Amino acid sequence: MNKEIIDEIKNQDYDVITEKIENFLINEIEKNNAKGLILGLSGGIDSAVLAYICKRKLKEKTIAIIMPDTSITPSSETEDAMKMISLTGIEYKLIDIKPIVTEYGMYLEPNEKAKGNLRARVRTNILYYYANAKNYLVLGSSDKSEYNVGYFTKFGDGASDITPIISLYKLQVREIAKFLGVPENIITKKSSPHLWKDHEAESELGKTYEEIDSILYCLIDKKMTVEEVAKKTEIDETTVSKIYQLYQNSEHKRLLPQKPDRE
Repeated sequence: MNKEIIDEIKNQDYDVITEKIENFLINEIEKNNAKGLILGLSGGIDSAVLAYICKRKLKEKTIAIIMPDTSITPSSETEDAMKMISLTGIEYKLIDIKPIVTEYGMYLEPNEKAKGNLRARVRTNILYYYANAKNYLVLGSSDKSEYNVGYFTKFGDGASDITPIISLYKLQVREIAKFLGVPENIITKKSSPHLWKDHEAESELGKTYEEIDSILYCLIDKKMTVEEVAKKTEIDETTVSKIYQLYQNSEHKRLLPQKPDRE
């Protein structure tokens, strides 16, 4: 793997990036006549970065909702989320979604993958319930890596009003987390949406974020071909092709619902 590409991705001015995101959030609140922001806090790095950004200038206008499913979410994740609350001082609510998911299960045929995505959609329903009740905007926690390979639940964690860190690759999210002072154990832990037991992002994707980001950066930002990306990143062409296919096949998740032409 080409370390120069990774360094190129990571070496950004995170002070400037943070300020731009803060200004974006403030402007969006004003533009939409909203009273504040709401986010789902999981104990993972993406939502932790959102919480740390919000606490700088918008702490009094931010609510975090922690929504484990205690049947599958490790207790350490909820503990880490609560640690974020303690460190940021953001208002929060803790809601166990297990009873809700169980109630759904009483009426639906069994399917573990669909049930996992249902968990993501239940969480989004709760976020929008409180956003509706309080006139808040829902923050999406998708980063550029997961957004572009479609690693999110459509109308679940992929649903939001604004997406503050969607222009940052996962490697950049880790770097901005260091800049913001997010605890090291949050930065270095393996990413997981916890949609089912022992769920890990890199294991499911089959590639590391160093590989994914290097490939996407060259494909999207540098507009290289698959062959050129493989040569530049020093990653085998089969892996590059797989990430490219994930990017192409997940396009529908990044588009508004389609409609037929009237002609």
